[in-house]
Amino acid sequence: MVDKSELLRFPIFADLPDDQLDWFIRQSQELHIKAGDLYTRQGDPADAMYTILEGHLQARGEFAGETFTFDLGPGDVTGLLPFSRMKLFKVNLRAETDSHALRFAASLFPALIQKLPELTQRLVGLMSDRIRETTRIEQQRDRLASLGKLSAGLAHELNNPASAAKRAATQLRDVIKKIRNASLELGKRDLTPAQKAEIEKLENFFIQRNEPPPDPLAGSDLEEQLDSLLRSHGQNDLYQLAADLAHKSVQPEMLESLFAILDAATARAALVRIAASVEIANLLNEIESSASRISDLVGAIKQYTYMDQSPLQNVDIVKSLETTLIILTHKLKRGVVVQRDYQPVPFLVNSFGSELNQVWTNLIDNAIDAMSGKGELRVRTFREDNCVVVEIGDNGTGISPEVKAHIFEPFFTTKGVGEGTGLGLDTVQRIVRKHRGNIQVTSSPGDTRFQVRLPLAQVPA
Repeated sequence: MVDKSELLRFPIFADLPDDQLDWFIRQSQELHIKAGDLYTRQGDPADAMYTILEGHLQARGEFAGETFTFDLGPGDVTGLLPFSRMKLFKVNLRAETDSHALRFAASLFPALIQKLPELTQRLVGLMSDRIRETTRIEQQRDRLASLGKLSAGLAHELNNPASAAKRAATQLRDVIKKIRNASLELGKRDLTPAQKAEIEKLENFFIQRNEPPPDPLAGSDLEEQLDSLLRSHGQNDLYQLAADLAHKSVQPEMLESLFAILDAATARAALVRIAASVEIANLLNEIESSASRISDLVGAIKQYTYMDQSPLQNVDIVKSLETTLIILTHKLKRGVVVQRDYQPVPFLVNSFGSELNQVWTNLIDNAIDAMSGKGELRVRTFREDNCVVVEIGDNGTGISPEVKAHIFEPFFTTKGVGEGTGLGLDTVQRIVRKHRGNIQVTSSPGDTRFQVRLPLAQVPA
C-alpha cells in the first residue's frame, strides 16, 4: 500500500493533514503499469484522475487537426480533474517505463470536494493553468496559420509585379540592341538637319503621346490602317510598330511627313528607331508601375505590422482599414466589390500596435467567406458620442440564430481545419475589450453587420 510520505513529496499534496492523505489513498486504486501499456485511450470515457508516483509517461493526441505529445513524471496529476467538463479522454497516455500510479474515480469527486477542500482548490488551480496553456497554444497556432495564409496571399501579390518587372527588363535588353543598330544605320546616312529634326520630332511625339487607347474594335481597325500605310511604302514587317502606334491612337497621316522626306531604306531605319523608342518607353512605364506596386505593398505590410513604430500609439482608423484591405487584395479581387462610407474627419484610437488590424482582418475575411468570395463588402465608419463605430457588413447568407449564440465562444468555429484566418471571434472580442470597446453583430440573409465601438483618443470637433 502507498504510504502518505510518498504523496507529501509532491507540491500538490504538500502540507495536507495526515487524515486527508490517508482518506485519499484508501479511496484510490493502486496501479502498476508496465512500459508500453496504456493508462488511458483517446476517446474512452473520462472517468478517473491519475497521480503519477514513479515512472515516465507520454501523452499523445490530436488537437485541431494537429498531433501533439507531452511527457509526465512523478508528482504529475493527469486525467479528469474536479469540475472539468471533459467527457472523453483527449489523449493516449502510455507508460514509457515501468510506472506506479494512483487512480481516483470521478464518481468520488463530490466526497473529495467535501473532505479535501484544500486539495480541491489546488486541483482547480492546476486545471486553470492547463486551460490557459491550451488557450495560449491554440492562439499561437491560429496566429501562425493566419500569418501563413496572409503570407501566401502577399507572396502572390508581390510575385505578379516582380515577374512583370523582370519580364520587361529582359525585353528591354533586346529593344536597346534594336535602337542601337537603327541609330548606327541612320548614322551612316548623310541626313540633312531638317531630316534629323523630323525624325526626332516624330520620335518625341510618339513617346510622349498619352492618349487613352481606343476600344478594341477601333484599335484593330487603326492597326490595319497603319500596317497598310507601312506596306504601301515597302515596310512589310513592321506590324509590331503598327500595333504600338495604334495603342497610342496615332493616325496614319502622322507618318506621311517621314516618307515624304526620306528614301525607303532611311525611312525604315528611322521607323525601327522610333518603334524601339516607343517600346522602351512602354517597358519603362511597366517597370515603374511594377516597382510602385511592390513599394505600395511593402509599405502596407509595414503599416499593417507597425514595423519600426512604437507599440502603443494613436491610430487613424480609416488608414488602418485601408491597409488591411490592401493586405487582403488577393481575396478581394476574385469578385468582391468594396463599398466605402467613411466620415471625412479622422478618427484616432489609442491602439496596441497591429492588434486592431487583426480585428479588421478577421471580420473582413469572415465576410468574404460568408459571400463565397463574391458579393458586396461594406466598410463604414461614423462617430457615436465619444466613440468611433466601425461597421463591416456583407450580403452573404447570414448567420443563423443557433450559430450566432456561440460565435464569440472560445474555439467555436463553423469552418473546417485550415480554413479562415484562425484568429477566431473570441480573439477579436478580447482585442476589442482590451481597447475598452465592444463588438456587436446583427444578421439576416443578405445583410450581416459587425459593429466595433472604440473610444476616441482625440474627439474631433
